[in-house]
Amino acid sequence: MKKLSIVDIANHLNVSKTTISFILNGRAQEKRIGKELVERVQKFVEEVGYKPNSLAKSLRTGKSNIIGLMVEDISNPFFASIARLIEDRAYKNGYKIIYCSTDNDTSKTKDLIGMFRDRHVDGYIIAPPEGIEDDISSLIKDGMPVVLFDRHLPKVSTDFVEIDNLFSTYNATMHLVQRGYKNIAYITFASQQTQMQDRMQGYKDALKESGLKPSALEITFDQNDDLIMGPINTFLKKNKNIDAIFFGTNHVGTCGLKVINNLGLKVPDDLAIISFDDYDVFKLFSPPVTAIAQPIEAIADSVITVLLNKLNTSSQHISSQSIVLKTELLMRDSSKSKVSVTA
Repeated sequence: MKKLSIVDIANHLNVSKTTISFILNGRAQEKRIGKELVERVQKFVEEVGYKPNSLAKSLRTGKSNIIGLMVEDISNPFFASIARLIEDRAYKNGYKIIYCSTDNDTSKTKDLIGMFRDRHVDGYIIAPPEGIEDDISSLIKDGMPVVLFDRHLPKVSTDFVEIDNLFSTYNATMHLVQRGYKNIAYITFASQQTQMQDRMQGYKDALKESGLKPSALEITFDQNDDLIMGPINTFLKKNKNIDAIFFGTNHVGTCGLKVINNLGLKVPDDLAIISFDDYDVFKLFSPPVTAIAQPIEAIADSVITVLLNKLNTSSQHISSQSIVLKTELLMRDSSKSKVSVTA
């Protein structure tokens, strides 16, 4: 069945399409359109089940009430939890969310920004990959509200919400040092993103301060876990002196735990473990894994609050906010003090 348009309704009722448009957009009283005609149009619209074209409406009103949310991977528990909380707050404020995963792919992200532009979304929430500075600058120049989270782009001046990555890894590495571990490896994804660079720096700073040598493995990200586990397996076989491992993300952490199990290594007797981003798997592992917990609710709340404020303020010249939140180190049995033999 062909979808009815305003023109079809106007032709059927022998009324001008402008009048129909005013009635459907709630402007009948303002335009002094008779009550009887309004009721006739509304009755017909109800009978035929007419639904206005939201894209056409957004072109007329300049507002779609849709927010575009772009994350690295919507199936990742960290991003999924934040997206869910943002969606709830947005919906209560009259906005719907369109999600997508960028896979940290610059080209895909550019395409997705184009898709959101075509849909006339009102604002953007983005966990940005590298290389999209020009695209985001272009959105901001066109007056679009943009809030970045999880990481920021140093060359782009816009609002962002993130955590204190450098202190988080520094603090967790010192936790291992204080428990007697001396050969602490850091295993993470290779990335130039601000949050990943800060995490690496925090680890290095703690070891330097403690007079210990860093031993880092950076793995190229891949959706196939086998291609993440392979390098970890090779690294552990080659570096048998390592007594503790710090995983830079929960994805690397879960892959690392599989490798440790496959190699028959005992935690924490053979290897102490800490991972960034707490995750149910870490609580269920035996022994439970010490992890850095990000304040998921506070991140989501800050992101949507900043964006809604921008959407509800006519001036685009509000100064950009940089919100940095604290994490929590959840100490569990995977990083218990190293057993030392005393005389």
